Amino acid sequence: MSGRLRQLATTIGMHLFLVVFTLLTLAPLLYVLKLAFSEGETGLSSLALWPDQPSIANFVEVLGREEKGVWVFGQHLWNSVVISAATTVLGMVLACTAAYAFSRFRFPGREGGLIAFLVSQMFPGILMMIPLFIVMQALGLLNKQLGLILVYSTTAIPFCVWMLKGYFDTIPKDLEESALMDGASRFTIFWKIMLPLSAPALAVTALFSFMTAWNEFVLAYTFMTEPSSFTLPVEIQMYVGEQIQWGLFAAASVVVSIPVMALFFVLQKHLVAGLTAGSVKG
Repeated sequence: MSGRLRQLATTIGMHLFLVVFTLLTLAPLLYVLKLAFSEGETGLSSLALWPDQPSIANFVEVLGREEKGVWVFGQHLWNSVVISAATTVLGMVLACTAAYAFSRFRFPGREGGLIAFLVSQMFPGILMMIPLFIVMQALGLLNKQLGLILVYSTTAIPFCVWMLKGYFDTIPKDLEESALMDGASRFTIFWKIMLPLSAPALAVTALFSFMTAWNEFVLAYTFMTEPSSFTLPVEIQMYVGEQIQWGLFAAASVVVSIPVMALFFVLQKHLVAGLTAGSVKG
């Protein structure tokens, strides 16, 4: 076999492998979409990846459900949006300032603080559930949005600090030295030079903070016991209680995934640069 034919066979084989692997990866998602667009529980009757009779009845029921005159989905959507947005803002403010300090200043405890942040990422957040519950109960923050905002922010901060520190390290210090010689303060340098240059890393960390709060279920289910304070993941869990309603569960899952997918599309220009820039110092 000539070298050209061998290269062609290799290319075809690689593409076939990628196509098969892609289909296997997408199969669960396609099955969820099938259940979401199947009326009732008819989608469970076969393993096909498309509904026999497409219907939006599940979405109508999920989005239009009311209890005691209250739009349930809208109430839970508002809770999730407020908690996720506040978590993102608070987490970014704290992570940006901490990462800048760790990147540019040398102070006692610096190395220990970085290691502590790194070690905290080795343990699952659920490990701290009981201590957090006790603290929140003592502070009267159970069933309050502020409690979840503080918990989610502190959970996301270690990753965000390391992510931003790695990016800040790649920005030449000569820029700051030139600004200092021109009379700029440290805050001006941080606000008008470092943050604009760090847009890719900021996009990644903001998305991570938002997803941490938007998708989290266990802590929200534990700390929020009043139906009016539930978030969307907690609402989705209600469809798999004593009577499992797979169609409604799938429809609710699809709806809840839309904001995160939208953020990915909006921030996609910065995601690759933000994820890779901190890995190489230069």
